[in-house]
Amino acid sequence: QVQLVESGGGLVQAGGSLRLSCVASGRTFSVRAVGWFRQAPGKEREFVAAITWSGSSTYYADSVKGRFTISRDNAKNTVYLQMNSLKPEDTAVYYCAASPVATAQDMTSLHRVNYWGQGTQVTVSS
Repeated sequence: QVQLVESGGGLVQAGGSLRLSCVASGRTFSVRAVGWFRQAPGKEREFVAAITWSGSSTYYADSVKGRFTISRDNAKNTVYLQMNSLKPEDTAVYYCAASPVATAQDMTSLHRVNYWGQGTQVTVSS
């Protein structure tokens, strides 16, 4: 099993920034990619960004490309999501996810995710 714990959510004004963190523990060797999904009220959970533990592969949803940056610190088993130029439509619960897939792009589907965190709320006010 792999446990994922998110932190860093909160309330921010449009145009502001937040950084989310996800700490992984347990059988982390069983997953090769870690990423973020989000779910807004009344909407389906959607892919945001992913990165491989090696750092060789990153992938972003078009809606966040150029504004969000995903990174990792292998020594801390932690993945970060730096979110800049936030918009009200970024408001959602953000979930950390982990998968055994080989590339970040392979992680865009919910069905490729083996482990989920509990989620952290991000609210962007206009």
